[in-house]
This record gives sequence, structure tokens and C-alpha cells, in this order.
Amino acid sequence: MRAAIIVFDGFDEIDTFVALGVLARLGPLGWQTQLAAPVARATSRNGVSVEVQQPLAFANRADAVLFGGNLYARAIAEGIGQRGAPLAALALDPLRQTIGAQGSGTLLLARLGLLGDMPACTDAATKPWVVEAGVRVLEDEPFHARGALATACAGMTAAACLAAWVMLRHAGADATARTLREAAPAGETEAWVRRTLGIVQSFVAEPH
Repeated sequence: MRAAIIVFDGFDEIDTFVALGVLARLGPLGWQTQLAAPVARATSRNGVSVEVQQPLAFANRADAVLFGGNLYARAIAEGIGQRGAPLAALALDPLRQTIGAQGSGTLLLARLGLLGDMPACTDAATKPWVVEAGVRVLEDEPFHARGALATACAGMTAAACLAAWVMLRHAGADATARTLREAAPAGETEAWVRRTLGIVQSFVAEPH
């Protein structure tokens, strides 16, 4: 099982590292979760630089692909379809991949044409651009999925929900609950796990 978390300069640390930290815990089960980017070293919106483990094209071979928020998401989205654009190397396929996004990452899914008529979740600042891309934004839902596609609002809860959704689809309920317990806030483990699973479980039929 290979999972790619897409990053560009300006990436949101919470979106990126929460999802990475949760999914990487499935390494003993053979999961490989890595950052993928069009650059070898990416710098976050707050100046944190990280060495990227894979080129962006790794996402095309991954079983699961996640997009977090990005300070420059609108500019990245506007470049889609242009030669040399940051996303030019991507050729994602929801028929063979599990694909999710949160916050302004939802705009990238919309502009890549992956959402179709599916309604989506995003953050308040990105909502006008997602609507402009022809996607209906859900006002009162923190997470929404249809088949192999999912979107979530911004922040730590959204990142945990996306990670839980990917795990439920590919690792099953027991492994997902166990992994979430390992990552849960101290003192509220069971309540946090129940809350996270309660948000996403109805969108998943069975592991793939």
C-alpha cells in the first residue's frame, strides 16, 4: 500500500504532518506513506523546510493520494493545464486510486476535474474559488466522500478524518481504530476515536 501526500511550497503544516503522522503508523503492515512534490525541498507557509521523499509523479503510482491546504493554492490551481505547471506531472485516476483533499486542497481537486458533480468541503477562504470552479460547497459538513473521492474542511480534525477514511478503505476498521488510538490526544482517546470514526464511517463500505 503506497500513499502520497502532495506538498508544494506554502504547504500547511497541520494538514500535511497530521495525515503523514497517522498513516505512517501503518508501516508495520506494509504501508509506505511519503511526501511527494515537484521540488526536492519544500517550505511550508510558516517557513518550515522539509526534504521531500518522492517526486510528484510518485502520486500517479500511489494507491492513495492526499492534498492538504496551501498558501498558494489559487495560483497553483490557475496553472493547471499549462506547460510546466506544478501539477503537470499528475495523472490521477479515482477508478484505481483513493484521492482526498482538505481546505484549499479541495480547489486543486476541483480544477483537476476530479470532483465532477460531487459536492465538497473546504475552508471559508477557499469556498468562492471552489464555487467558481463549478463545485457545490457543503456548508454544514466537516467531511464528505463519494466512492474513492473525499474532501474535508481545514485543520487537525480534517486531516485525521482523511487519514481515517483512507485507512478504513484499505486497512479495515480494526487497524484504523488501533492506529487512531495511538495518535489520539492523551486523556480523551476513546472519545476522540469515536468522534473521528463517526464522521467518516458512513462513507466507507468495506476495505479495498
